[in-house]
Amino acid sequence: MQLTSRLALMNWLTGQGLTGLPENELLRGFCERCRAEGLQLSRALVVIDTLHPIYEGRGFLWSDRPSNESDAFEYGSTAEGDANKKWRRSVFFHMLEHGHDEMLIDLADAPSLDFSQIGELAEKGHKHYLAFVHRFGENGALGLMDCLYSCWTTRRDSGFSEAELESLRDLVPVLGLAIKSAQQVDIARTLGRVYLGRGASEQVLGGRISRGVTERINAVLWYSDLRGSTGISESIGPDEIIPFLNDYAQAVIDAIHDAGGDVLKLIGDGVLAMFTGEDMAAARRAALRAEHLFRQNVAALNARRAADGRPTTSAYIGLHVGEVFYGNIGSEDRLDFTVVGPTVNEVSRIASMSRSVDRELLASAEFYKGLDAAGRRYLVSTGRYALRGIGRAQDLYTLDPDVDASEPVTGSYERYLAG
Repeated sequence: MQLTSRLALMNWLTGQGLTGLPENELLRGFCERCRAEGLQLSRALVVIDTLHPIYEGRGFLWSDRPSNESDAFEYGSTAEGDANKKWRRSVFFHMLEHGHDEMLIDLADAPSLDFSQIGELAEKGHKHYLAFVHRFGENGALGLMDCLYSCWTTRRDSGFSEAELESLRDLVPVLGLAIKSAQQVDIARTLGRVYLGRGASEQVLGGRISRGVTERINAVLWYSDLRGSTGISESIGPDEIIPFLNDYAQAVIDAIHDAGGDVLKLIGDGVLAMFTGEDMAAARRAALRAEHLFRQNVAALNARRAADGRPTTSAYIGLHVGEVFYGNIGSEDRLDFTVVGPTVNEVSRIASMSRSVDRELLASAEFYKGLDAAGRRYLVSTGRYALRGIGRAQDLYTLDPDVDASEPVTGSYERYLAG
């Protein structure tokens, strides 16, 4: 590839990296431009580790022929099991172990090499295999994301020429820099969503990071905490506590997200969430839908845990509606993007009152009154209560027992929630 062509491709990679072209599109565009300049690539794979609670890293694939392989994929931990065995047989692992930055393999020698996937590539007609490991410096690494792996093949019988190898040595680091940049944006979004919540993450990454910048919004608030969690935690082994909490947190958070809510904070075994929108009656119904989905999730979870001989529980849920301050609150070097205000205090008190009246769901009068007529039919009053720390007594409501006891009412309620 001529110098002018290489410079043009470097400029393209830089421009597309700055504009945020997805990684798989970066790789596809790179390979197609290489081929247009006479560099006969047949397949390319780029792999980079990441920071994600589930996935260890991501890979991006391009091929010169149609394939049922995905051009972008995520992979789990390679620390154990079959994944670890496959990783330890890979060319990349061999390169890391021996300190190599580059490795060139004639695929005619594949039968004599104990590397995973090399034989498959030879069988598919690839002739030459070039692998790179580009390591990041200490200041450029982010957790396990400390290098970029890539491999390149050609079907040409004579393999890569020396000029083609030099071109790839010049160009692949620029591609790697663009992919690393895209991955860092993905990591920021993932960490924001996981640790701040969906809505708060969008606000923070959108630039609302100044201390004290808040807005007044009307919201349906959800507060839940587990039944008997303290006693259960004291009765099980220390190594069982976190899996126990994680199981039930997953049941709560999945239900809230599936109903369109936003989880704001995890407080021990408690969950604070909100439902918003221009139509507050619809937001109230979404909160009820989340509560219903949670009960379904818990029923399935408890069946699995009981079958394994592990303790089971459920949760108390309080629902309330009111005005809150939503935004950045805290010190100059430690901020939290959350909601504050009397409504937040009240919803936690309502959830606590559930224990006293032995109801798994309690909703405030403000929540009840704002439902449409159809929704109010499914709630019944539990009486008027003075909440701890709250200056006024108020009526509280729970689901009509017929919702669980009568199949026709259950079906009607589910249709209402789905509406």
